[in-house]
Amino acid sequence: MAGWLAFTCCAGALILLFLPSLASADRLVSGKPLYPGATVISDGGAFALGFFSPSNSTPAKLYLGIWYNGIPELTVVWVANRKIPVTNNTLSPPALSLSTNSSNLVLSDGSGRVIWTTDAVASTSSSSSPSTAVLENTGNLVVRLPNGSMLWQSFDHYTDTVLPGMKLRFKYGAQGGGQHLVSWKGPDDPSPGRFSYGADPATHLQIFLWDRERPVVRSSPWTGYLVMSELQYQQDNNGAAVVVYLSVVDDGEEIYMTYTVAADAPRIRYVVTHSGEYQLRSWSNMSSVWLVLSRWPSQECKRYGYCGPFGYCDDSVRTCKCLEGFEPASTNEWDKGRFSAGCRRKDLLDCKDDGFSALPGMKSPDGFTRVGRDMSTSEECAAECRRNCSCVAYAYANLSSGRGRSGGNVSRCLVWSGDLVDTAKIGEGLDADTLYLRLAGLNGEKPRGIVVLIVSPILGTGVVALCIFLAWLKFKGKNRKWRKHKTFYEHGKGHSAHDHEFPFVRFEEIALATNNFSETCIIGQGGFGKVYKGTLGGQEVAVKRLSSDSQQGTKEFRNEVILIAKLQHRNLVRLLGCCGEGDEKLLIYEYLPNKSLDAALFDDSRRLLLDWTTRFNIMKGVARGLLYLHQDSRLTIIHQDLKAGNVLLDGEMKPKIADFGMARIFCDNQQNANTQRVVGTYGYMAPEYAMEGIFSTKSDVYSFGVLVLEVVTGIKRSSNSNIMDFPSLTVYSWNMWKEGKTEELVDSSIMNTHSLDEVFLCDHVALLCVQENPDDRPCISSIVFVLENGSSTLPTPNRPAYFMRQSVPMEQIIDDIQNSGNSFTVTEIHGR
Repeated sequence: MAGWLAFTCCAGALILLFLPSLASADRLVSGKPLYPGATVISDGGAFALGFFSPSNSTPAKLYLGIWYNGIPELTVVWVANRKIPVTNNTLSPPALSLSTNSSNLVLSDGSGRVIWTTDAVASTSSSSSPSTAVLENTGNLVVRLPNGSMLWQSFDHYTDTVLPGMKLRFKYGAQGGGQHLVSWKGPDDPSPGRFSYGADPATHLQIFLWDRERPVVRSSPWTGYLVMSELQYQQDNNGAAVVVYLSVVDDGEEIYMTYTVAADAPRIRYVVTHSGEYQLRSWSNMSSVWLVLSRWPSQECKRYGYCGPFGYCDDSVRTCKCLEGFEPASTNEWDKGRFSAGCRRKDLLDCKDDGFSALPGMKSPDGFTRVGRDMSTSEECAAECRRNCSCVAYAYANLSSGRGRSGGNVSRCLVWSGDLVDTAKIGEGLDADTLYLRLAGLNGEKPRGIVVLIVSPILGTGVVALCIFLAWLKFKGKNRKWRKHKTFYEHGKGHSAHDHEFPFVRFEEIALATNNFSETCIIGQGGFGKVYKGTLGGQEVAVKRLSSDSQQGTKEFRNEVILIAKLQHRNLVRLLGCCGEGDEKLLIYEYLPNKSLDAALFDDSRRLLLDWTTRFNIMKGVARGLLYLHQDSRLTIIHQDLKAGNVLLDGEMKPKIADFGMARIFCDNQQNANTQRVVGTYGYMAPEYAMEGIFSTKSDVYSFGVLVLEVVTGIKRSSNSNIMDFPSLTVYSWNMWKEGKTEELVDSSIMNTHSLDEVFLCDHVALLCVQENPDDRPCISSIVFVLENGSSTLPTPNRPAYFMRQSVPMEQIIDDIQNSGNSFTVTEIHGR
């Protein structure tokens, strides 16, 4: 829920406090003012109220505020006098007092001048009764009468922070849409800053983050959902997961959003930062810092208007595309990643023959007009747009379908008459709309049956003739095409890709399928080149285009074509075709929508898709794929570059091993081989291969062990910050296992879904796989059997090897080396 539910937390400030010389109870009463140096502490000790001073202010500026009590970093969550600070004077200090006459809190400077007041005038009948100001343990400062009725609360007067239980209100009819959160001016300046967060003052249907008057990011227009949703975040690698319960309520007079957390949850806050983000932050007791759990905007593509008019941000690939029926206004600019010029229509509208194309799963654009509040059906909304030639799109939602306001049928018909700006493809979700886009030549009012009767005979005859012609061309061109490519694809002793009737695709066809290799089609890249999403013959495909300076040269390219053409297994990616014209080397694979395992495993926003059952099935699937390569295929194949980046996930999160450019074929009865050219990815390579160039099926087993540890822990094998003082993930995992702390290895994002027995089994198997001696590692058939059936008699693993590569820059080693052709000589490897 990227829009209304995009709450994301607060920025702490580095400030100095007038240390309290005394502390009062949780309340302030008439006749007992609060002076600098004293504080009011909430019952429960969570929050404090008092005076604080930002650092570097001369003379010292004093603000009245509320902050977290009991943590070393002073974090202010509410400030009373943001615009007018006071100064401290020993003889006549500023004071916060509770007025006897009006029951108002009053902040005055040393001369008695009123700097700030609550302006909560009590009724005449009750004004004689003394009121009380109480700081609640939620961080809310409340002024109450003796009968308990509330006169005023700080939760209704926003600064930059939203605390659990606080309501962000957007009242219908309120001028300006109600209050906004406003950032601090700087990290140590509480005065109002540039950035604000709140409801669209014109429609009340969407949320904005503004930089003064300029939008930074915008939510989807509200679709009427009433949410009580659980959002789970990982606090840190050793802390428990944080669960935030979000809700949106529309009672007919106002819409408000609120959230809660469990009683034992760490401190959580949302904040508009002085740098222009809306962040969700959690206090870590272990590291004594505020951790950022999420931020809005979460990616550059989602910034307001980033894709220009009629362009949209595709969440799945995090880049801009053109709406259906449009093309880039400047192809050259788009190819360079500059999208602000947007898109233009391919065919101009003429109103008479226009129709509407349905685009589901969209974030509706900005600049809409809401029409017909009592419009009960989507057909009425469509008619409203259709009768107006200037209407270019519409979207409909029923705001009262058991999800929003109770009582009555309240609809939301939105129409657009200008450029469509700030649109996104967000997929299925509560805040997604179906956007109906007006296009030329789609007039849906013509009787379809008559058109079919007229066109069908002509079309049928034409199709038959076309098929005959294409078949003749294919037959005629087959030998010519093969002759053109035969020399390039010859392999070994007369074996060629042609022996396997493998399809070759012309470069022009691939360029057309990928919009001339447009940047908007890129779904991945690495040292080998880029991967594009395209459509060939009506089928979605992934096109791997090797760059001219790729380490994966002609030999590796040919190797991948020949090898994978021979392989057929549900846990291996399918190669559908290739192209080798001139210097171009392209491989066409089946398209797998969930991308690579590492893209999901190490992305905080996607890792929740990988519950324990899914992870366990992925590990078993990868093992079955290796079993096929090592034993069950006609050839014995060593993959040599098994890693999370080379495990792709289909629509059902089933794994498929990919990238066979570095694979080796073993002859019958061959046990191992030796090479002087070590290739692969640092951290996954077996020690005997990295240091001596010796490889075998046990090299893949080692890589599989590292992969399993990553899947269980959610920690990259190259991480330095998550394994304490241990030299590698393998050594860290072995030490935790040895000390009986295996359960602590589990990724905190799956703590509530995992089976402890299966976790122990996977960790034990992984540690057996990463042993230093290859002979001690199990063969892949044993691993598959154990993962499928379990075992209580596994041997004790030996301490894994630890080795490091010298004379190579650390930035080249650390983190996601996607270039599988990252090769180096064995003299650069040293044991330790």
